[in-house]
Amino acid sequence: MQFKDIIGQENFKEKLIHGVQKNKISHAQLFVGDAGYGTLGLSIAYAQYVFCLDRKKNDSCGICSSCLKINGLQHPDLHFSFPTVQSDSVISNPFFENWRTQVKKNHYFNLYEWTQIIDVKERNPIISVHECLEIQRKLNLTSYEGGYKIMIIWMPEQMNPTCSNKILKLLEEPQKKTLFILVTQNTDMLLDTIKSRCQMVNISRVTHLDIQLHLKKKYSLSEEESESIASFSEGSIIKAHELLDLDDNNNALSERFIGLMRSSYKKNVVEMMNWAEDMAQEGKERQKFFLIYCSHMLRQCIIKNYGNNDQIKVSGAELSFLNKFSPFINGKNIREFMKSIDDAYYQLDRNANPKILFTLICFQSMRLLHKA
Repeated sequence: MQFKDIIGQENFKEKLIHGVQKNKISHAQLFVGDAGYGTLGLSIAYAQYVFCLDRKKNDSCGICSSCLKINGLQHPDLHFSFPTVQSDSVISNPFFENWRTQVKKNHYFNLYEWTQIIDVKERNPIISVHECLEIQRKLNLTSYEGGYKIMIIWMPEQMNPTCSNKILKLLEEPQKKTLFILVTQNTDMLLDTIKSRCQMVNISRVTHLDIQLHLKKKYSLSEEESESIASFSEGSIIKAHELLDLDDNNNALSERFIGLMRSSYKKNVVEMMNWAEDMAQEGKERQKFFLIYCSHMLRQCIIKNYGNNDQIKVSGAELSFLNKFSPFINGKNIREFMKSIDDAYYQLDRNANPKILFTLICFQSMRLLHKA
């Protein structure tokens, strides 16, 4: 995987490349950012650049023996560790073929998607002490190529306490030419001592323009469609792809949001109950995605009311609605609105009854709209 395969993130690519060229490679690096920002892909492209036998100014060559091995995730000195469901396997090795297939297919994926791949019951995967011992065993091996040994630990926040303490010891006493890359979404779940031993690399959101260009090129979307999806994705390639996958009609989310707000504003209880009934029939992931979309649209209302109109990132149809609707979202109700959406997402994620939940959202919206 080369840096050119990662969407956007040009500044981070330059920093990583510069560090290798100046031979300033920290033995432990913590890549921090949402999976949709490309953190995993960046870590693999970085490893490929370190191993490359004919490095170019802006990327690995892609054709030397090391690059070809990494492209197939078959380099003997590149190792991966990732969460597994313990009842199936306490170490990651048995799932490596699944891992290789997924990374080669699409390296933009999160823990939920990975769990779906390895476990139909979607049980919580972790990185156990057994996996840590396997990491130690792999790094004790002599480097096959005579250079670096690189260990990429994906989602280290899933390590249990015993594993975390053993990893800490490995980071404190690193072997020569050993590089740890920890790819995390949530540093709060990591030991402070682990964070202090790593050079932290904060990966930011993919820019709106980079996502828009990606969508237009890969999916042949129109300017308006790519603009709408890019603005809603909030810098995450995963969210952008989810929006495309969840519905063939990209206006579906907008229509549902407009339906919710109009029926709530009119205090039309029959329409509100029908809307909640329809939403309850959708799949859980669609419901969660709709709540994220609601938060996005409410933020756009605030930007329109108090900010620069040039900063608004919505489609033409969405903007037409916001021109009339945004005055009803202001400082008097925005906090309660956002809290109601966040609470609904939290409850939905914990298997709350969707019909009751979306009915409650309707009545909360009715109250808050008239509060303004």
